[in-house]
Amino acid sequence: MTHVEIVVNRISEVKILLPEFESKCSDQIIRASKIVIDSIKQGGKVLLCGNGGSAADSQHFAAELVSAFSREISRPAISAMSLTVDTSILTAFSNDFSFDNVFARQVDAHGKEGDVLVAITTSGSSLNCILAAKAAKARGMKVITLTRVGGEISQFAEQSIEVPSINTQHIQECHIISYHIMSEIIESSLFGEDLS
Repeated sequence: MTHVEIVVNRISEVKILLPEFESKCSDQIIRASKIVIDSIKQGGKVLLCGNGGSAADSQHFAAELVSAFSREISRPAISAMSLTVDTSILTAFSNDFSFDNVFARQVDAHGKEGDVLVAITTSGSSLNCILAAKAAKARGMKVITLTRVGGEISQFAEQSIEVPSINTQHIQECHIISYHIMSEIIESSLFGEDLS
C-alpha cells in the first residue's frame, strides 16, 4: 500500500465512523458531562486514568479542566488530576505490589464521595482501569468510562461513552472528540452561557 493509499484509507474510515459515533455517542457525552458538572458544583473533583495513549488522553483531559478549554471564558480552575503522571508512585506501587492496582490505590488516596473517576480504555478490558472503577464505586464516586462498544468496563460506570468501533486508532480519535466536547459543555455550563 502506498503512503497516499494509507492516508486516503484511514481518513475514509474516519468519515464512515463519525456519523455513527455522533448518532450513538452524543447523548452519552452529554450525560457524562452532566455527571462532572454536578460533581464540580458540589465541590467534587475529577480523577482520570488510562494506559498508553489513553494515559496521554487522561492528562490532556485533566489539562483542559484545570487550565481552560476556551480563551473566551475567564474562569477558576476545575479540580482534576490524572493518575498517570507521578512516576514515583507508579513505579513504587507497581514494583512493590501490582500494576493491576496502581490506579485503584491512588483512587483510595485521593478520591472521596461525590468525586468522579474518568477511566479511559480503548479495549474496555484494562484491569487496572476496571479495578480503579471498582475502587471509585466503593468510595461513593461516580464513574465515567471512555471505551469501545461492548467494553467490559462499562458495567462499572454510571455513564460510558462507547465508540462504535474496534479499531484502536479510531477509538482514540473519537475519545479526543468526546472529551473536547465534554470540556466545552462543562466549562460553558459552569462559567459561561448554559444553553442546555
